[in-house]
Amino acid sequence: MPVNPDYRPERRLLELGEGFYDLVQPADFPRRIVRYRNDRAAAQIGLDTLSDDEWRDHFARFVPLPDTLPEPLSLRYHGYQFRVYNPELGDGRGFTFAQMREAGSNRLLELGTKGSGQTPWSRQGDGRLTLKGGVREVLATEMLEALGVNTSKTLSVIETGEELWRGDEPSPTRSCVLVRLSHGHIRIGSFERQAFHQDADRLHRLVDYAATHLIPEAAAVDDRPLALFRAAMTRVAMLGAQWMAAGFVHGVLNTDNISITGESFDYGPWRFLPTLDPNFTAAYFDQTGLYAFGRQLETLQWNLCRFAEALLLIADREALIAALQEFPALVDEALRDSYLRRLGLARRTTEEDDNLLRAFNHFLADSQAPYEQAFFDFYGGGERWRKSPAISYYQGPSFEAFIGRFNTYKAADPARLLHAYFQRAHPVTMLIDEVEAIWAGIDERDDWSAFFAKLGDIALMREALIGT
Repeated sequence: MPVNPDYRPERRLLELGEGFYDLVQPADFPRRIVRYRNDRAAAQIGLDTLSDDEWRDHFARFVPLPDTLPEPLSLRYHGYQFRVYNPELGDGRGFTFAQMREAGSNRLLELGTKGSGQTPWSRQGDGRLTLKGGVREVLATEMLEALGVNTSKTLSVIETGEELWRGDEPSPTRSCVLVRLSHGHIRIGSFERQAFHQDADRLHRLVDYAATHLIPEAAAVDDRPLALFRAAMTRVAMLGAQWMAAGFVHGVLNTDNISITGESFDYGPWRFLPTLDPNFTAAYFDQTGLYAFGRQLETLQWNLCRFAEALLLIADREALIAALQEFPALVDEALRDSYLRRLGLARRTTEEDDNLLRAFNHFLADSQAPYEQAFFDFYGGGERWRKSPAISYYQGPSFEAFIGRFNTYKAADPARLLHAYFQRAHPVTMLIDEVEAIWAGIDERDDWSAFFAKLGDIALMREALIGT
């Protein structure tokens, strides 16, 4: 492996010790075809200089990276799955492979896998990932990052040559192994496991680890459990608001899928809204709409209540209850920030901002204007919207109520409107029909052109919206 000064390995996860993970071995795959290599993300951790052979060795054979974790670790946790408690969980088709510091920020990051083989927590599963699942995760993470959502990054997708049988899609289907770059894999379910076993010592150890290495604002506070909870709650509130502004439905908001760092990860049946619909769901099996678009913030609050319950063994009950009561205010502020950033507008007063966003959402719901097109058309203020292909939606009482408030706002950064992205008629979207069409080309003709064209389009949008 080439020496790169930005590669700074760590092995802090081992400090947790016995009871938090299992040592596992990766699967031995018959083929290793690199289908996606994210050198932009790899550069954050000094791995962009890997040769293709080294990339396959580390991210398909899982040869240990220098001076980090010597063996893969399958993490143990519990979780509420569709609000039913499951004490038999853990990393069933993935593991944590390495830890390192991010160049510039010094954040502790991890490489985690999906589809890397069976573990003690696989239950009856094969520990594998479909190639379609890998393709979908790349598309989700790239799109969300461009829209300003705090998300894990998909680092690598390597096709493995195995045929997988899945009851919910045509089988056999192609397989892959995915590697994600993430700000830790400690989740609410990690704490629930220790609380379930009434293990106060391990709960304290987990809190100390998380505060020291993942959420530094909680590290210097005497009451670490409470400080960690409050910091995690603030981050989760922001994540929920970012999902809403992005029109994103995660689909499976179980407590084992909620990271305490407030980072979105583990993408299964996700979808983006075509139009504003609070009842829109991503998963075919979510028949009651528990994790529908309009219930995501409520669900995150419910999950945080379960986090607080897990901490009762080592934290003050009344203090946790008082902290939880701050969640609605945190969400309100995060929604103002997320929506106005997506609209490219400078903040005004809280009252004015709230009135604008209420009017905007009422207009979107009433008109059923295309969700992403509306954010694109009204980005940065002004009258670009008058030339929109969606102009027929921009009329009526709800629109007039919105546009009257909108016209009092100014662009947060007028220079962004000069970017080539905003000279287009249509924004980048990621609706389910587009995703299925991209996959069909790969599945039927091994044609990856639409996949990489979409990633190029997203890169243009990311440059326009966030500058990188």
